[in-house]
Amino acid sequence: MSGRLTWAPRAWIDGRWAKRVLLCAGRNGHWEEITTDVPPPPHAQRLCAPVLPGLVDAHSHAFQRAFAGLAERREAPADDFWSWRDRMYRVALRITPAQLRAVAAQLYAELLRGGYTQVCEFHYLQHDLDGRPYPDPLTTSWALADAAADAGIGLTMLPVLYQRAGFAQPQLRDDQRRFATDAAAVRALQRGLAGSGRPLLNAGVAIHSLRAAEPQAIDRLVDGLGDVPVHIHVAEQTAEVADCLQATGLRPIEWLCRHGAPDARWQLVHATHATPAEIEAVAHSGAGVVICPSTEANLGDGLTDIPGWLHAGVPLAIGSDSHVTRAWPEELRWLEYGQRLRLQQRNVCADPGRGESATAARLLQCALDAGGRAAGFARWGLQVGARADLLVLDAEDGALAGVPDERLLDALVFSSPGAPFRDVMIAGRWVPRDRPGATPDFAAAMRALWSEA
Repeated sequence: MSGRLTWAPRAWIDGRWAKRVLLCAGRNGHWEEITTDVPPPPHAQRLCAPVLPGLVDAHSHAFQRAFAGLAERREAPADDFWSWRDRMYRVALRITPAQLRAVAAQLYAELLRGGYTQVCEFHYLQHDLDGRPYPDPLTTSWALADAAADAGIGLTMLPVLYQRAGFAQPQLRDDQRRFATDAAAVRALQRGLAGSGRPLLNAGVAIHSLRAAEPQAIDRLVDGLGDVPVHIHVAEQTAEVADCLQATGLRPIEWLCRHGAPDARWQLVHATHATPAEIEAVAHSGAGVVICPSTEANLGDGLTDIPGWLHAGVPLAIGSDSHVTRAWPEELRWLEYGQRLRLQQRNVCADPGRGESATAARLLQCALDAGGRAAGFARWGLQVGARADLLVLDAEDGALAGVPDERLLDALVFSSPGAPFRDVMIAGRWVPRDRPGATPDFAAAMRALWSEA
């Protein structure tokens, strides 16, 4: 072993706890060798707590961190996703690139503390405040990339195809003026990001939704694109399903599977309102699904059929989306709790028949396997060839102290620990721990954005 050596008493490898694990990070920042059941060599860094892989936050709108907690009052007779969206647009129309960087840097540091080491940024905030393109079309993308570099987190940028306000609205609304793109523009943005040579940065593409993009443009975007991630919001709201049915005669996921030909590059974000036939069609296509439990609950989206997706073998990643929650244990907790409420059962996502009786373990492994692919990585987690990321558990945290080793994951997910991760490694390097409060730049950006509210 010629790389940097780290030894841990336990490590989560291939869906189980392995004991006495020696991990070697190569000069390229990837795991070069992993050995179990060995004593700690004298020249290895010896950890005293179990380690986990870092997770991918597979769906993020970073600018919406500036809106978290600020849409929780109802002045009208009803409040739903669409009224929330109109209020969210006010932030989108005001935030400058400098403020975006400050907000994103705060967010990405919080995501690191919440156990994420990579974030997929579904990025549609492209133009200046008046809707005119910046001289450098990548201005807002660089703001996010700089913020990720400030925090030390990995970033998958996903510039978004966004053309129209709805199936029957061929133009964007005025409050969507900063979002306008076509297929050629998105391809150019993706090439510019992918070719930047920045460490810990890669790029795919995204389609905002079927209602926001013309079918011909979707075809132009993905034709000959290569092996990069393709993300799309789909079937998040019942109104979206009804509009798609009226416009096309098909439900959104049904239409996509018949006409969009998704494959293993594709990630269907939310997929909340999916029928059993649609779940089977997605499974047949090889595409994955990204579930965002805390945001879907906050927005009143509804509950998708998690047991159905799991039974069909569809990869399930998780995302924090609008960032009302910024830690993956809470996302996994609410992924399971939503199903418990829906079905009035417990441990819904466990599968004893397949030897997977631990709910947290099954959900964690699903999120690990699917998240790496959603971010465009062939390998992810504690395995040779994957990026050398890991999380060191704080076994003295109140929710974990005294818990038997084999039940640590159960307590991590279902006992609501406040700060379960002691240290974070990304690409073989320890990420400096920042103070948990707000940065001055973030506080200043929030004051500026909300001074007139």
